[in-house]
Amino acid sequence: MTSLYYHKHGGTGMTTPQGGESDVLDFSVNISPVFPPIGTLSLDHFALQRYPSIDGRGIKEYYQRKFGFASSMVLPLNGAIEGIYLIPRALGLRRIMLLSPSFYEYERAGRVAGAEIVFVPLEADNGFKLPGIEALADTLRDADAFFAANPNNPTGTELPSEIIMALASRFPDKWFIVDEAFLQFTSAFPDNSLMSKVLALKNVIVVASLTKFYALPGLRLGALVAHPEIILRFLDYKEPWTVNAIAESVAVKLLDCGDYEESVRSMIIAERARMKASLSMIDGIKLAGGAANFLLAQWKRGYSLDELLVYLKGQGILVRDCRNFPGLEVNYFRFAVRTPIENSRFLETLQAANRSLK
Repeated sequence: MTSLYYHKHGGTGMTTPQGGESDVLDFSVNISPVFPPIGTLSLDHFALQRYPSIDGRGIKEYYQRKFGFASSMVLPLNGAIEGIYLIPRALGLRRIMLLSPSFYEYERAGRVAGAEIVFVPLEADNGFKLPGIEALADTLRDADAFFAANPNNPTGTELPSEIIMALASRFPDKWFIVDEAFLQFTSAFPDNSLMSKVLALKNVIVVASLTKFYALPGLRLGALVAHPEIILRFLDYKEPWTVNAIAESVAVKLLDCGDYEESVRSMIIAERARMKASLSMIDGIKLAGGAANFLLAQWKRGYSLDELLVYLKGQGILVRDCRNFPGLEVNYFRFAVRTPIENSRFLETLQAANRSLK
């Protein structure tokens, strides 16, 4: 029997980021479609026969050398999801403000820690954009934390760092947690990241991930970036040895991937623009978002999305059915931006679906 919890997630594990041939193109998972140039991953028997560093030293080294952060600002994680669940527990959060729709794990992590959740709805008529700062402030007065993603998943809308900084300054007694899992795909990165602001704003915490941009979901590479005093607080609650030795060694290799990073970012930005232009010509598709490496769409042909999903699957293409997100119940789906050849196949199939499904 499948738990309803797993129903909240997309992805099938069938994606092939290395470019290998497959009968299925998985557009439901938002990771880079290109594997980083880190060489062949081989199992080092010596590494497997000893403990990794207790504090995930390889991930610390990545953030130290990549962004110039002090080691004391970085808490390595077994994927960003470990931090998402650690934060409410360690900070003792009791009422968390969340955007809706957004990544389900923020809500679940809060409830598991015993927190009440208050939602700020993102409106389709407004392109799912963030409400004004005063509207956010009004809701935040009755909460002790604001947990959000930049860009937001699944809407792909931006969360301007200036708004978070202004609110964090205005409410120094409240926590502001920003998940930047998809921010590395944006052209302004790292200037638009809040990671460099945490020393000045002690109540700002950044959840960072190396999973999406480097196409390494199986290794679980993530970190919390925060003021050193806050990192020490998290260490009182965090389990030791959560980052394995292979993940540590790969994190350091990512420091040599500068050309890869520029290439992936440029490709995603160009392909996203091409896909938006092409899909805007289809009457049956309404697009939203577009700040990250995925797009949110609404199927406007008929009432049900099921016919489109069946058609796409028959053509070997998978997308993320978003109807289990509040506010996206009416025919919304999400798809990743992949390589030019894969995107062309996706666009051609959607165009054919629009002609065939009346």
